[in-house]
Amino acid sequence: MTTAAIRDKLYDYIKLADEKKLKAIYMMLEDDIEEKLEWWKDKSFVQELDAEYKEWQSCKAKGHTLDEINASIDKLRAKRNNK
Repeated sequence: MTTAAIRDKLYDYIKLADEKKLKAIYMMLEDDIEEKLEWWKDKSFVQELDAEYKEWQSCKAKGHTLDEINASIDKLRAKRNNK
């Protein structure tokens, strides 16, 4: 599995995780997270962002409007609230 795929899966999980799980994950990774706050110094991450941006610019990857993003967030919130 690629790093991007792992990142996507983790991001999706974190978006829906309950507070207890989020706190546990954060506590396990807190030291690492604090170091990563300066993301622009992470060459690999910056290269990945640049590659994604170039794909978006060349229309190889789809972008999303703010309205689309907000609608997606609203659906996820409704799904979480219905559980």
